[in-house]
Amino acid sequence: MEELFIVVVLIIILISILFGLIILYKRKKLPDNLIKQIKTIKNKNITRQYGPISIGIYEGTSLFNLGKPLHINNPVIKAEDVNDLDARFVADPFVITKDGIYYMFFEVLERESELGKIGYAESEDGYSWNYKKTVIDENFHLSYPYVFEYENDLYMVPEGKTDLSVRLYKAINFPVEWRHEANLLEGDQFYDSSLFRYNNQWWMFTGTGQHDTLHLYYSENLSNGWTSHPMNPIIKENPHFARPGGRVLFLDEKIYRLAQDCYPRYGIQLFAFEITELSTDKYAEKLASEIPIIKGTGQGWNAEGMHHLDLVSNGDNLKVAVDGVEKRPLLYSIYSKLTSPYD
Repeated sequence: MEELFIVVVLIIILISILFGLIILYKRKKLPDNLIKQIKTIKNKNITRQYGPISIGIYEGTSLFNLGKPLHINNPVIKAEDVNDLDARFVADPFVITKDGIYYMFFEVLERESELGKIGYAESEDGYSWNYKKTVIDENFHLSYPYVFEYENDLYMVPEGKTDLSVRLYKAINFPVEWRHEANLLEGDQFYDSSLFRYNNQWWMFTGTGQHDTLHLYYSENLSNGWTSHPMNPIIKENPHFARPGGRVLFLDEKIYRLAQDCYPRYGIQLFAFEITELSTDKYAEKLASEIPIIKGTGQGWNAEGMHHLDLVSNGDNLKVAVDGVEKRPLLYSIYSKLTSPYD
């Protein structure tokens, strides 16, 4: 009994020390080198467990009435479909149509390097997809391949936050060859940059911080001259609505910004905001629905969360590409809650 008592006391002491360190970590009271070591342990041993993330297709009568098509089995693309590298997951699908073929670009996370590459798949109907290959591979992490067409050319702005830039690529031989054209922004870790054209002007939403800050930029030219909006940051210290979650959508004469809910953990669900005022000196939006447009289902390939959406086609029904996260290990969920900067 005495030995058991000693063991229990030691466990209580260790747990107390752990919670004390977590509190100090959250309040940034630990030495910088120790914080750096904790982040390294987190990135290599805890966050790598979450997932896997896969890609599926939803459809519905509107953006606010989406669900799984009855005639297909989701997910339509998963890590096992990637045949040119050992992938841990696929995520962030963006779709563009050319000559009657659907092309989907997405993040492919390589297991060994823990770096994201940009891969693509093709489809003739938008439901059945065939993985092809990776097309952009840098020595830093890439994700969120925001692909779009402008003046008969095809461009992509993938997230490259560890490069401290927003990078613009141009298709030289679509869909397999892409050339880095310019850095649109530099000097920060920019998340999920989302570009669109409105009133003969280019606009860009981009996230910074801990999924909690959103900035807006504008420019007359795609490749240069990007200016910070005077109302920046347009969202601050709000992890529920700041981080972009897909293409800016023009539907039913309205403009929608998609936002990931990243609290208490990354990528739980997705909300839509209607942009009600947009100019070089004004910005306003409103929550289009208090109900998320997609969210975790509690089971299967998207049990834990859904954090991204892009339009595949817009006819009698909307057809969209989405991604979903399987159940995370309990350790990750506890860690995320305890180390979140938001109480």
